[in-house]
Amino acid sequence: MRRESHLFSTDPRTASNWQLIETEWPTLMWVTLSVKEGSVSSVTLLRRLNNHSRKNQSYKAFREVGRAVRTIVLLRYLSDPVLREQIQRATNKAEAYNGFTKWLHFGSHGYLRSRDPELQEKAIKFLDLVASSVIFSTTVDMTEQLHQMSTAGWTIGAQDLAVISPHRRDNMLRFGDYDTTTLHVPPGPFVPGLDLGATR
Repeated sequence: MRRESHLFSTDPRTASNWQLIETEWPTLMWVTLSVKEGSVSSVTLLRRLNNHSRKNQSYKAFREVGRAVRTIVLLRYLSDPVLREQIQRATNKAEAYNGFTKWLHFGSHGYLRSRDPELQEKAIKFLDLVASSVIFSTTVDMTEQLHQMSTAGWTIGAQDLAVISPHRRDNMLRFGDYDTTTLHVPPGPFVPGLDLGATR
């Protein structure tokens, strides 16, 4: 069973090792400032920390700090309804995007078949590019529709915009024909702003 560190635990196996944190604090600050200033890359840092990590005191100290911070965040989460709502909204957005990209990646049932890390990285980046392009196109279409509704006299408020999402699927035909003959035609002018005040 995994044992988690606890700020208030009296069990030495789970209690935060504050003495280790205090002892290694100068090193922790040096590493943090080095990463912030760019003199040490995060990749290099992780490689060094993972090298014989069970014997690496800096690794152990960072782990203790991480456990303490995680406990503090959990306590804030339990006691602050506003924070819970913010985290829930952010989680919902992330899950909506992940579900959307999974729906887009219909080839091979969404699995990465290649074992080549370079090909896997390309597949993930291309998937993000396709998803971003589709989301942008959908957002443009939704904004134009909202402009038309506003011009027609519809009352559109911020609460209305809060419930619509660019992760729509009903406007896409994944297995249809893709017409590329008009790709050279530049799109018309796009007005990204939406004056809600004029509709109230």
